[in-house]
Amino acid sequence: MTITEGLAEIKTLNARITKKREAVVRYLARDSRLKDPLEADGGSAEFVKRERQAIGDLEERLVRIRCLIQQKNLETPVTVGQSTRSLASWLNWRREVSQHQKGFLQVLTNTVNKIRQEALKSGMQITEKDSGQTGEVVIVLNERQLAAETEEMEQTLGDLDGKLSLLNATTTIELL
Repeated sequence: MTITEGLAEIKTLNARITKKREAVVRYLARDSRLKDPLEADGGSAEFVKRERQAIGDLEERLVRIRCLIQQKNLETPVTVGQSTRSLASWLNWRREVSQHQKGFLQVLTNTVNKIRQEALKSGMQITEKDSGQTGEVVIVLNERQLAAETEEMEQTLGDLDGKLSLLNATTTIELL
Protein backbone atom coordinates (compact mmCIF):
# COMPACT_ATOMS: atom_id res chain seq x y z
CA MET A 1 0.00 0.00 0.00
CA THR A 2 1.13 3.59 -0.53
CA ILE A 3 1.70 5.98 2.34
CA THR A 4 -1.41 7.89 1.25
CA GLU A 5 -3.42 4.68 1.50
CA GLY A 6 -1.84 3.92 4.87
CA LEU A 7 -2.76 7.36 6.23
CA ALA A 8 -6.33 6.91 4.95
CA GLU A 9 -6.51 3.50 6.62
CA ILE A 10 -5.33 5.01 9.90
CA LYS A 11 -8.33 7.38 9.78
CA THR A 12 -10.65 4.47 9.05
CA LEU A 13 -9.12 2.37 11.83
CA ASN A 14 -9.60 5.18 14.34
CA ALA A 15 -13.26 5.52 13.33
CA ARG A 16 -13.81 1.76 13.63
CA ILE A 17 -12.09 1.63 17.03
CA THR A 18 -14.29 4.47 18.29
CA LYS A 19 -17.48 2.70 17.15
CA LYS A 20 -16.41 -0.61 18.68
CA ARG A 21 -15.61 1.08 22.00
CA GLU A 22 -19.04 2.68 22.01
CA ALA A 23 -20.65 -0.71 21.32
CA VAL A 24 -18.72 -2.36 24.16
CA VAL A 25 -19.84 0.32 26.61
CA ARG A 26 -23.48 -0.18 25.57
CA TYR A 27 -23.40 -3.87 26.49
CA LEU A 28 -21.26 -3.80 29.65
CA ALA A 29 -24.20 -4.33 31.98
CA ARG A 30 -27.95 -4.89 31.91
CA ASP A 31 -30.75 -5.41 34.35
CA SER A 32 -30.90 -9.14 35.10
CA ARG A 33 -34.68 -9.09 34.68
CA LEU A 34 -34.25 -8.24 30.98
CA LYS A 35 -33.37 -10.78 28.32
CA ASP A 36 -29.82 -10.48 26.93
CA PRO A 37 -30.28 -8.78 23.53
CA LEU A 38 -27.23 -10.60 22.16
CA GLU A 39 -28.18 -14.05 23.45
CA ALA A 40 -28.50 -15.47 19.93
CA ASP A 41 -24.87 -14.46 19.18
CA GLY A 42 -23.37 -15.92 22.35
CA GLY A 43 -24.49 -13.23 24.78
CA SER A 44 -23.29 -9.81 25.84
CA ALA A 45 -20.29 -11.15 27.74
CA GLU A 46 -19.02 -12.95 24.65
CA PHE A 47 -19.74 -9.87 22.49
CA VAL A 48 -17.73 -7.63 24.82
CA LYS A 49 -14.86 -10.12 24.83
CA ARG A 50 -14.83 -10.40 21.00
CA GLU A 51 -15.08 -6.64 20.47
CA ARG A 52 -12.27 -5.90 22.92
CA GLN A 53 -10.09 -8.40 21.07
CA ALA A 54 -11.05 -6.79 17.76
CA ILE A 55 -10.20 -3.34 19.16
CA GLY A 56 -6.78 -4.61 20.22
CA ASP A 57 -6.18 -6.09 16.76
CA LEU A 58 -7.18 -2.84 15.04
CA GLU A 59 -4.94 -0.83 17.38
CA GLU A 60 -1.99 -3.09 16.57
CA ARG A 61 -2.60 -2.68 12.84
CA LEU A 62 -2.71 1.10 13.31
CA VAL A 63 0.62 1.05 15.18
CA ARG A 64 2.22 -1.17 12.50
CA ILE A 65 1.10 1.17 9.71
CA ARG A 66 2.29 4.26 11.59
CA CYS A 67 5.71 2.66 12.32
CA LEU A 68 6.17 1.59 8.69
CA ILE A 69 5.37 5.12 7.54
CA GLN A 70 7.84 6.57 10.05
CA GLN A 71 10.51 4.12 8.95
CA LYS A 72 10.01 5.04 5.27
CA ASN A 73 10.07 8.73 6.17
CA LEU A 74 13.40 8.27 7.95
CA GLU A 75 14.85 6.39 4.95
CA THR A 76 13.57 8.66 2.19
CA PRO A 77 15.85 11.56 1.22
CA VAL A 78 14.14 14.68 -0.13
CA THR A 79 15.79 17.69 -1.72
CA VAL A 80 13.98 21.00 -1.47
CA GLY A 81 15.87 23.95 -2.86
CA GLN A 82 19.51 23.49 -1.88
CA SER A 83 18.80 21.30 1.16
CA THR A 84 18.53 17.54 1.35
CA ARG A 85 17.10 15.89 4.45
CA SER A 86 15.14 12.79 5.27
CA LEU A 87 11.42 13.16 4.79
CA ALA A 88 11.00 12.74 8.55
CA SER A 89 13.37 15.66 9.11
CA TRP A 90 11.43 17.84 6.66
CA LEU A 91 8.13 16.94 8.36
CA ASN A 92 9.57 17.86 11.75
CA TRP A 93 10.99 21.11 10.34
CA ARG A 94 7.61 22.01 8.85
CA ARG A 95 5.73 21.20 12.07
CA GLU A 96 8.20 22.59 14.63
CA VAL A 97 10.20 25.34 12.89
CA SER A 98 8.74 26.69 9.67
CA GLN A 99 5.72 28.55 11.04
CA HIS A 100 7.79 30.20 13.77
CA GLN A 101 10.45 31.15 11.24
CA LYS A 102 7.85 32.46 8.82
CA GLY A 103 6.19 34.47 11.59
CA PHE A 104 9.53 35.94 12.68
CA LEU A 105 10.32 37.03 9.12
CA GLN A 106 6.90 38.71 8.99
CA VAL A 107 7.55 40.48 12.32
CA LEU A 108 10.90 41.75 11.01
CA THR A 109 9.29 43.00 7.79
CA ASN A 110 6.41 44.70 9.61
CA THR A 111 8.77 46.29 12.15
CA VAL A 112 11.06 47.68 9.45
CA ASN A 113 8.04 49.07 7.57
CA LYS A 114 6.72 50.71 10.75
CA ILE A 115 10.14 52.23 11.51
CA ARG A 116 10.30 53.60 7.96
CA GLN A 117 6.84 55.16 8.22
CA GLU A 118 7.60 56.77 11.60
CA ALA A 119 10.94 58.07 10.34
CA LEU A 120 9.33 59.64 7.26
CA LYS A 121 6.64 61.29 9.40
CA SER A 122 9.36 62.75 11.60
CA GLY A 123 11.37 63.95 8.63
CA MET A 124 14.29 61.65 9.39
CA GLN A 125 16.49 59.92 6.84
CA ILE A 126 16.70 56.12 6.57
CA THR A 127 20.18 54.67 6.24
CA GLU A 128 21.90 51.32 6.45
CA LYS A 129 25.16 52.68 7.88
CA ASP A 130 25.59 54.87 10.91
CA SER A 131 27.22 58.10 9.77
CA GLY A 132 26.97 59.67 13.20
CA GLN A 133 24.76 62.48 11.94
CA THR A 134 21.59 63.49 13.69
CA GLY A 135 18.26 63.01 11.97
CA GLU A 136 19.00 59.50 10.72
CA VAL A 137 17.42 56.19 11.51
CA VAL A 138 19.80 53.28 10.96
CA ILE A 139 18.20 50.01 9.88
CA VAL A 140 20.76 47.30 10.57
CA LEU A 141 18.96 44.62 8.58
CA ASN A 142 19.48 44.08 4.86
CA GLU A 143 15.92 44.49 3.58
CA ARG A 144 16.61 42.87 0.23
CA GLN A 145 17.99 39.84 1.98
CA LEU A 146 14.94 39.77 4.27
CA ALA A 147 12.62 39.85 1.25
CA ALA A 148 14.63 37.07 -0.40
CA GLU A 149 14.45 34.95 2.78
CA THR A 150 10.69 35.47 2.96
CA GLU A 151 10.27 34.45 -0.68
CA GLU A 152 12.56 31.45 -0.19
CA MET A 153 10.49 30.33 2.82
CA GLU A 154 7.29 30.42 0.76
CA GLN A 155 9.01 28.56 -2.08
CA THR A 156 10.38 25.91 0.27
CA LEU A 157 7.00 25.31 1.93
CA GLY A 158 5.26 25.07 -1.44
CA ASP A 159 7.88 22.72 -2.90
CA LEU A 160 7.83 20.59 0.24
CA ASP A 161 4.05 20.22 0.14
CA GLY A 162 4.19 19.18 -3.51
CA LYS A 163 6.97 16.66 -2.94
CA LEU A 164 5.24 15.30 0.15
CA SER A 165 2.02 14.70 -1.80
CA LEU A 166 3.92 12.99 -4.60
CA LEU A 167 6.00 10.83 -2.25
CA ASN A 168 2.97 9.82 -0.19
CA ALA A 169 1.16 8.77 -3.35
CA THR A 170 4.08 6.81 -4.79
CA THR A 171 6.04 5.43 -1.80
CA THR A 172 4.89 2.00 -0.71
CA ILE A 173 5.02 0.23 2.61
CA GLU A 174 4.76 -3.53 3.10
CA LEU A 175 2.20 -4.40 5.74
CA LEU A 176 2.69 -8.00 6.72
